[in-house]
Amino acid sequence: MVNQEYAIAYTEVLEILKHISKEDLKKIPNNKIELYRRYCDKNYTFSYEPSKTLEEQNVSKIAKAIIALLYRDYWSTPVQKEKIIAKQQYERYRIEEKKLKYNYNNIYRNYK
Repeated sequence: MVNQEYAIAYTEVLEILKHISKEDLKKIPNNKIELYRRYCDKNYTFSYEPSKTLEEQNVSKIAKAIIALLYRDYWSTPVQKEKIIAKQQYERYRIEEKKLKYNYNNIYRNYK
């Protein structure tokens, strides 16, 4: 069972994918599309306007992340993919650094 946020995101992704070229759609493995179809929220209605950006529409963060992963994995050039992966690794590194910096055990140790 998929949680409701993901079900909504899958519905949004499926609607967005209706507006891409058939050539780009064919690059996505069928099992991914089937997963989105199987677990989407069939009661949720989402309308996508291709002339607007995702930011201008009420697209969930999860759907945006899925679209970004689809772009990285299936539509980007090798150079674009390399840059995206490097940026993602850097962002993960920054998050881990913040966790270490603000780790309560480390803060407590500094006050002993």
